[in-house]
Amino acid sequence: MLATFKRCSWCGSDPLYIKYHDNEWGVPLHDDSLLFELLVLEGFQAGLSWLTILKKREAFRKAFNGFDAHEIVRFDQSKIARLMQNSTIIRNRAKILATVQNARCFLEIKERFNSFDRYIWQFVEGRSMVNSWKSEDLIPAKTVESEKMSRDMRSKGFKFVGPTICYAFMQATGLVNDHITTCFRYSELQATT
Repeated sequence: MLATFKRCSWCGSDPLYIKYHDNEWGVPLHDDSLLFELLVLEGFQAGLSWLTILKKREAFRKAFNGFDAHEIVRFDQSKIARLMQNSTIIRNRAKILATVQNARCFLEIKERFNSFDRYIWQFVEGRSMVNSWKSEDLIPAKTVESEKMSRDMRSKGFKFVGPTICYAFMQATGLVNDHITTCFRYSELQATT
């Protein structure tokens, strides 16, 4: 039963948020397509709640062709105009244009590094960083690693990849385990790294 486990408090009582916390957040992720999806979603989340993004995730998947970067790079002004009329997603022109730009950069990185996974995990030397936060209030918004990632990604043309967005991305994809130490997922994920 869901209530029997101690969780990070940020997921509250919303079933969708709990499911995300229990099954995805902080799990080391090495699938290029899913890494790209989360990078895009973290960019759209800027200034909004993550729960808002989770509730629109399926709509985003549909609108952005399953986050297929090869498809997204072909989005023209007509497609962008249709996305701006799509009330099921976040209609922010700068973020939509950034997604197209980031798809180009993502494909370039994949070609250069043989995978986006290899590129992104270099910022934590290929292993999840495990923190030991006793309280969520202690978790930083950005770190030296996220600042380095942000600088490098920006130098390669990525947009909406500031240090705070990069750190949220690192947390979501398991580059870092930021579950608080009393959360049941903290020890479960620590055992897998």
